[in-house]
Amino acid sequence: QVQLVESGGGLVQAGGSLRLSCAASGNIFSIADMAWYRQAPGKQRELVAGITRGGSTNYTDSVKGRFTISRDNRKNTVYLRMNSLKPEDTAVYYCAVEARSYGSTWDDYWGQGTQVTVSS
Repeated sequence: QVQLVESGGGLVQAGGSLRLSCAASGNIFSIADMAWYRQAPGKQRELVAGITRGGSTNYTDSVKGRFTISRDNRKNTVYLRMNSLKPEDTAVYYCAVEARSYGSTWDDYWGQGTQVTVSS
């Protein structure tokens, strides 16, 4: 099994910055894609940014130029640097990974979520 622990959320004023981290642990054989999603109250969960094991990235249009996703494969950790935050970025942020445990098949794993609140 793979466990994901997120950190770095909090309350910030508009224009401020935050850095989210998500560390994977457990009986990990390999991790492929890693991603950050978010879900605002009353809205569906949406993909914010994704990164492949090789470092290719993709972003939803609303965060392009403001957010940066990165990963450290040695630490099994994915990061999301968020700059120029806006009130509409307020949401619970979840990390997700596609991983394989020893003796198991590829599966998707989710973190517990971390709250990001941006005040105007």
